[in-house]
Amino acid sequence: MAEENIVSLPLIAVRGMVIFPSMVTSIPLGRDKSLSAVKAASSEYNNTVILASQKNVMEAEVDTDGIYTVGTLAKIKQTLMLPGNTTHIIVEGITRVKLSEIKGDGKYFVGVGEKIPQDTEVQYDEVTESYMRVVGDAFGEYNKLSDSKLNTQEHIMAVTNASKPGQLADVIISAVIMPVSDKQELLEIFDPIERLKAIYEKMTSEISILNLKKEIEKKVKKNMEKAQRDYYLREELKVIHEELGDTDEIRQEMDKYMDMLEKKNVPENIYDVVEKEIQRLKRIPVTSPDANVARNYIEYMLATPWTEKTEEDNDLKKAQEILDEDHYGLKDVKERIIEHLAVRMNTEQTNSTILCLVGPPGVGKTSIARSVARALNRKYVRMSLGGVKDEAEIRGHRKTYVSAMPGRIINAMKQAGVVNPLMLLDEVDKLGSSYQGDPAAALLEVLDSEQNNTFRDNYIEVPYDLSKVFFICTANDASQIPGPLRDRMEMIELPSYTSEEKKQIALRHLVPKQMAENGLKKSQLKISEDAVEAVINGYCREAGVRKLERIIGKLCRMAVKEIMLGEKKSVRITAKNIEKYLSVPRYKLENPVKEPLVGVVTGLAWTQVGGETLLIEVNTMNGSGKLELTGNMGKVMLESAKVALGYVRSMAAKYGIDEDFYKNIDIHLHIPEGAVPKDGPSAGITMTTALVSALTDKPVRNDVAMTGEVTIRGRVLPIGGLNEKVLAAKKIGITNIILPEANDGDIKEMPEEIKNGMNFIFVNEMKQVLKNALVGGI
Repeated sequence: MAEENIVSLPLIAVRGMVIFPSMVTSIPLGRDKSLSAVKAASSEYNNTVILASQKNVMEAEVDTDGIYTVGTLAKIKQTLMLPGNTTHIIVEGITRVKLSEIKGDGKYFVGVGEKIPQDTEVQYDEVTESYMRVVGDAFGEYNKLSDSKLNTQEHIMAVTNASKPGQLADVIISAVIMPVSDKQELLEIFDPIERLKAIYEKMTSEISILNLKKEIEKKVKKNMEKAQRDYYLREELKVIHEELGDTDEIRQEMDKYMDMLEKKNVPENIYDVVEKEIQRLKRIPVTSPDANVARNYIEYMLATPWTEKTEEDNDLKKAQEILDEDHYGLKDVKERIIEHLAVRMNTEQTNSTILCLVGPPGVGKTSIARSVARALNRKYVRMSLGGVKDEAEIRGHRKTYVSAMPGRIINAMKQAGVVNPLMLLDEVDKLGSSYQGDPAAALLEVLDSEQNNTFRDNYIEVPYDLSKVFFICTANDASQIPGPLRDRMEMIELPSYTSEEKKQIALRHLVPKQMAENGLKKSQLKISEDAVEAVINGYCREAGVRKLERIIGKLCRMAVKEIMLGEKKSVRITAKNIEKYLSVPRYKLENPVKEPLVGVVTGLAWTQVGGETLLIEVNTMNGSGKLELTGNMGKVMLESAKVALGYVRSMAAKYGIDEDFYKNIDIHLHIPEGAVPKDGPSAGITMTTALVSALTDKPVRNDVAMTGEVTIRGRVLPIGGLNEKVLAAKKIGITNIILPEANDGDIKEMPEEIKNGMNFIFVNEMKQVLKNALVGGI
């Protein structure tokens, strides 16, 4: 032994692995001797240790006889303390050590031996170089065939960069999976060339085995036909079920479904379909996804009503009493509904016209449908269509799809539990369409009495009879309902509530309801009639009563707070103290135009939340004949302004206006509240009047409002939404309204409460409008 190659260092017995030179790896430590060896190496031996494998990997504790006598001198690169009181060391192998003595009587093993030099300084001939390439190619082939993922890119790069046979052999040995004893044999081969030959032999043998394994797998896979595989799996599944005792459970489930089918009174064709599905379920393995699909389908078909129905109440007087009890006002609406019910009862028809209740939000469309259901003793089910864009929402998805389900129609029938419910299709004007189809088109079959007795949902895949369903639709804007769908409905318009109707609804329904919801007794809170009027006029401007109900709810909550804090035993709210609870009124019921003004006209507009007054202002100034239109106008309203200007130019001489005004005068027409979008043709006569007033310098009466479409020849055409428009004028104290003569019939049908105190001026030409609107006429 050369004296400089002799070493005496702390030794760590490694279990289940062999460390080679140039190899970097992590070693877990658990034994006290190993931990002590690391500590000694760190403090006394410059982090250098000897790593030798133990002979029996199953032994938790080892003595000196159980350790191989050839190990590796290694450098401790890092010591890691991991959770669970576990220590790992990261080491890098340096060179082989042949041990002459292992001392184990201290706190740690000490290895004494000779370092075996590496082959880094030795030169080799071309034959050795060729042999190295053959071994490298063999490793590449082994790496492709091996199922192990341990041969990382680092190993491949290390093999590629190895320049000496001994170094190449060590790198490959550390990467190839083999028993510890085989790796130890290779560690004990000191001659680099011999070591390279040994690893080549082992790799060649392993490659042959891997090739044979791949060939066998390929043949087995090719020879195993699908039918044989399915048969084998079914037989295996059957044995598993028998072992687990599941066969009785499956049989019980099938018997339960058949018993439910026998008890349920279903048409013969439905019976056959469900029975067939039950028999199919018996043959499907329990763990198959198809089993859940079939089970869901059977349960849905058994839960859907096929013949069950409620006995309809044909007492028309009772129906009228219920409608009067639930809804104040709406006389014409209730009369039309009673007429519809009378025809159904008299002819026993179930496929009469579909009713569509059209009106602003909050006027009672949904609650009327609920009252009709109660009057007829029918189950009530509501289906909201707002925002629905997929046809499958109506017709359902085919049950072959994952998570398939029926459409909303069949789902609503299941929810009702009978074949003759009252089904409310809410917000039918807000249906959308997309690349997934048009739900409005799917509704055509549902609402067509000639077709809906065989409605076919994609999920249940059998015809379903909807002819006994009483359909009622609701909408805010009938013009948004597609034409073919609108053609199947009878429109019943619900107008905006008058102030008196709102007051009565609040006193009769809303106040008692909110008091009950907030736990108040009659003795604890009293809201006077004048307080309700103050709320209606000053705090909520709407067509319906939803905001009114919210404000009454707020008053109730504030009363509860005062009572619970002990401030009062009871609360009385009147018009005098209403501001204490609701602060300053948001709206003032007064005419914004205090006196006749030039170029300022009060128009009337219809919106989805009721009627509104609309001021139209015109200014003229010297210029080049430009027409400026502002106030967030829509396309139709912009066209109305151009029509008005065209009429004024054609009649300029007759009205005493300079015929060349369009050349040297700029006109600016503005509608205040620019943030609010405005559109429609009914402001035509209002714009024309404002233009004539500004150009003739004649003021417009401030006690007159108007509405009507104008043509370029000065004819006045009829408009809609009169009830709401008249109410809007009445609220601010305007009693004179100019409107088209063609709307005379609408005024005759208008409720007396709205008409009382109003002076209607009917016109059919623009000159009549100007005669009644301008101060002193024209």
